[in-house]
Amino acid sequence: MIPADVLNTLKALALTQRPLITATPPVAGAGSAFEPGQKHQAVVLAQVAPGIFKVQVAEQVLQMQLPSTIRSGDKITLQVVSLVPRLTFTMSASSNPLSTPDQLSSTARLLSSLAQQPQEKAYVRPAQSAPLWTGKMQFPDTVELAGKLHETLSQSGLFYESHQAQWLQGSRSTSQLMHEPQNLPSSQANNTQARDNNPGSQSSAVVSSGNERNTLPGIPEHLQPLVQQQLNALETRQVQWQGQVWPHQEMNWEIHEESARKPNGEEERLWTTQIQLDLPNLGEVTAKLRFGSGGLSLTLDAPDSATRAKLGSASSRLVAALKERGISTSGAMVAKHDNA
Repeated sequence: MIPADVLNTLKALALTQRPLITATPPVAGAGSAFEPGQKHQAVVLAQVAPGIFKVQVAEQVLQMQLPSTIRSGDKITLQVVSLVPRLTFTMSASSNPLSTPDQLSSTARLLSSLAQQPQEKAYVRPAQSAPLWTGKMQFPDTVELAGKLHETLSQSGLFYESHQAQWLQGSRSTSQLMHEPQNLPSSQANNTQARDNNPGSQSSAVVSSGNERNTLPGIPEHLQPLVQQQLNALETRQVQWQGQVWPHQEMNWEIHEESARKPNGEEERLWTTQIQLDLPNLGEVTAKLRFGSGGLSLTLDAPDSATRAKLGSASSRLVAALKERGISTSGAMVAKHDNA
């Protein structure tokens, strides 16, 4: 979800349709004299830098950025929008006829509209309902399957803007960019969504909120849930994928960032990936992998004791296989599944 302070600011922007003006109080706590919604008559005292002015408001002298048409001596009307993370106003009137506030940017209005939509979880939608691996071997080719998982996450559209930057730098091809939802025809995207929402579909990647969605101007209708998913992924730093990895085998895959303490007390940011499978012979199994400076930490969870015994006896071979591929392992354990 979008943070509460950002959401409140966006809603205020949508109502006022005026640009934000942040102020710097001269001393700590000087902003405590203000309350959201208050209007104050202010006087522009002096310009201290291009676009930066000293303004007297509510018996305090604040420094703020104002339109370039403002002059010393102008009287302006300011309305308090928020107190955190910074004291923020909008300018509703001015004695200077040239300083009419600009209209709220379409981007801010769009973000405000998105914030009011039913929340969409950041589930990646598979580009097709077919399993990722369809080979005829008894067991999947792990290298091929890993490549397919990387491809379906990369082409989900969640990282489209960063991929555009890579394209400009020459590190991503045009054909790669064209496979993402933002560049697919709406008819193809709509067909994909219709298939994924069909109870008889093989894919289980789509989670429906069941709430009606308003049409947002400026964004094609079929991309609106994806844009909100991008905002949600940016805020929670978490992405989930659901679908078939091989025929008749569903998988839930989650990637998120978390923090941990090193032995020296320093905080370390870790990337964690968790895979949940319900296998024909082993039953429910969850693998959690944490990637940190000390290497890979692996935890295998299972509710069945026989399954845990099998996983325990095979864990040493798994660690050895990872080492052969250059992946150092800081620890590996098998635990009982927690249903709570």
